[in-house]
Amino acid sequence: MNDAIALAQLSLGNLAYGQDHPQAAAAFYQQAADRTSGSLRVQIQLNHLKLLMQTQQAIAARPLLAQIQQQIETLSGNRESIEVRINLAQLMLDRPETLDLTWMAQSLALAAQQAKTLGDPRLQAYAVGSLGSIYERSQQWAAAEQLTQQALQLAEPINAGEITYLWQWQLGRILKAQGDIDAATVAYRNAIATIQSLRTDLASANPEVQFSFRDTVEPIHRQLVELLLQSDQPDRLKTARDIIEALQLVELDNFFREACLNANPAQIDQVDQRAAVIYPILLDDQLAIITSLPQPANPAQRDLQYYRTPVSRSQVETLVTTLRDDLDQQNTLNLSLPKLQQMYDWLLRPIAADLAKSPVETLVFVLDGALRSIPMAALHDGQQFLIEQYSIALTPGLQLLSPRSLRQEKLGAFVAGLSAERPGFPALPSVEREIQAVQTELPNRVLLNQAFTSAAFQNQIAAIPLPIVHLATHGKFGGTADETFILTWDSKLTVNQLSTVLQSGELSREKPLELLVLSACETAAGDDRAALGLAGVAVRSGARSTVATLWQINDQAAATLMGKFYNQLAQINQTDISKAEALRRAQLAILRDPQYEKQPYYWAAFVLIGNWT
Repeated sequence: MNDAIALAQLSLGNLAYGQDHPQAAAAFYQQAADRTSGSLRVQIQLNHLKLLMQTQQAIAARPLLAQIQQQIETLSGNRESIEVRINLAQLMLDRPETLDLTWMAQSLALAAQQAKTLGDPRLQAYAVGSLGSIYERSQQWAAAEQLTQQALQLAEPINAGEITYLWQWQLGRILKAQGDIDAATVAYRNAIATIQSLRTDLASANPEVQFSFRDTVEPIHRQLVELLLQSDQPDRLKTARDIIEALQLVELDNFFREACLNANPAQIDQVDQRAAVIYPILLDDQLAIITSLPQPANPAQRDLQYYRTPVSRSQVETLVTTLRDDLDQQNTLNLSLPKLQQMYDWLLRPIAADLAKSPVETLVFVLDGALRSIPMAALHDGQQFLIEQYSIALTPGLQLLSPRSLRQEKLGAFVAGLSAERPGFPALPSVEREIQAVQTELPNRVLLNQAFTSAAFQNQIAAIPLPIVHLATHGKFGGTADETFILTWDSKLTVNQLSTVLQSGELSREKPLELLVLSACETAAGDDRAALGLAGVAVRSGARSTVATLWQINDQAAATLMGKFYNQLAQINQTDISKAEALRRAQLAILRDPQYEKQPYYWAAFVLIGNWT
């Protein structure tokens, strides 16, 4: 009975910890530990220790760590006690200032021997690989490499991919430290191949056991890109580009908690011979920029180029944070302009001369990390905004891109919106004007205010399949799929529910949804995963293209901009312009309107994600 109560209190502690209530979590952990003994008690105390370390409570952590070490020595060599030794080692490796390397090495060596005696190669591989981590930390490279290879030999035959990729990564780090770049590159590529093979299992795992992207998957991809950029292999830039696209895909899997996206690599020439694709990659000591540019004499011919800006990832992220704070407010152009120019200098100045020589009309950005939360359209070269030179689009990668053009469609729009105030959300009075602008330009079906219920939306999407869906309502792109929603009259539709509704409409339409427009939505400021949520909405909805906003802009400006956008779309078959160019012209109209004083707040929030043609 006591163990059952202790397990319940452990779960309550984990829940409180996950909801950012550390004091409540600590109390539950303490109550749980007091009710039990043995390996369960030590496991509970490990959770408590992790909490103390992550909340910077080093003084309270030290006696608890000493207590855990004493209790571990009294445990018998069963699976639970072996797991406790390994878990403590992994926790301590994240906090080297508290690490007793000698004691930890002895503890893991014993755990490896006990796992071998039990005939459990998975646990043995974990223990041996963790021991290799200890030797890596102490820079004993030969021993570290030998132990890591041994862990791989144990893990690979039993298809233990969830630990194999960790030791492949560890082997890559060890080989890199010894200067063997080619062998290190192979190890890193093996790790990423293993991750890709695990996409479905890992994406659908319980959040408590799912791997951490910030701690494992992101660094593996970025470190491999860094290695590739150091090498002289002929295809290194193509591989680096492919690795970053793979990271985008696995990040979206993590966001949705399922492997819901199927990669179907497209050649950019199939989509647009006059588009440049730009991959800015955030590395620890540089902003690496890989570009795919059409050649002046033959746009069908492309070269990948690499440009290096010597600025750290933390510097870029700091600038992004302050810039986003400025852009999300009216009348802050004086504050934001120097930062927009600095970002231009880091991101585009290195490639500006090559862009000028190339027959480029559209810049397509595959943005990385924090860069997703700022508008590329507003970058400024000292003379003009980027949108004044080029049409601009975003994509999570060419692997998620369809080459189809909107001008092949007979256009019509399904429009739903809220202009009235709802609990917790202010009125959006210009939504009605925005909807009228759509009605003026295209055949349509409209649900407004009380008519825009979740049930009505779902039923009519299926009954009236039009190629454009326009939602003028409050919405939020949060850090998880559950926090990403749009508001209807009677409820919130999460991104997963929205995608289900839109995909149900797919069953009744002959052709896929071509364009999803999300007006009045916003991304959560200061959360780079929220901008990932925006990309997630775009690709999960099934729409070939999505127009959305990075922040909730002025209601009147949004209505005017949307009216001009649809005016351009209505002429798309006659004028032969792209969706990206239609959005650009609408943004330029607001930019050049004297009443808005060129403030990016009014026009730069709108971004086009997916197919831009």
